[in-house]
Amino acid sequence: MLDRYLTTLVRPPLKAVARVLVRARVGANTITFVGFGVGIIAAILTANGAYSMGAAALLVSRFCDGLDGAVARETQTTDAGGFLDITLDFLFYASIPLGFALANPAENALAAATLLATFMGTGSSFLAFAALAAKRGVQDLATPGKSFYFLGGLTEATETIAFFVAMCLWPAHFALLAYLFAGLCAATIVTRIWWGWEAFQ
Repeated sequence: MLDRYLTTLVRPPLKAVARVLVRARVGANTITFVGFGVGIIAAILTANGAYSMGAAALLVSRFCDGLDGAVARETQTTDAGGFLDITLDFLFYASIPLGFALANPAENALAAATLLATFMGTGSSFLAFAALAAKRGVQDLATPGKSFYFLGGLTEATETIAFFVAMCLWPAHFALLAYLFAGLCAATIVTRIWWGWEAFQ
């Protein structure tokens, strides 16, 4: 829901950093892999109870996630790069709840499993719409430069990262935050199914 507004704010500084990296011959795919690696480190830190360090690594990872697209737009966007970016993003998103489940299975496992189940719904509705939109040649004029056209919702990247950071700041309340976010994800699933059904009727 907030992604488009945040993108407007962060795009200028990301573009400036991207131009420096392009001159240094750092490719978008390299940044994607680095961001994913740091994201997995964040999950490992979380699993070991190092929540503050996990939050810091998580934010660095998501900075890289925005930066790889900026570098790609400064050079050349590719389908392979778009595929790599979204695939590793979904793996990262799944790793953080798993980290909390491993940190405290007795208190966190069920909440983490519930959240991951709703991630399946948001992810499948996201990708299914994108695939059929591409098949029909539908483009999103509001967000040019994206690898594909997808539906928004209550829970996009900005909201996900905000909840992940909140979980790291208040790990004792992970279960409550996870159930709350799962509810928001469920609302996103319902709206995406409705919008997708209407769009493809």
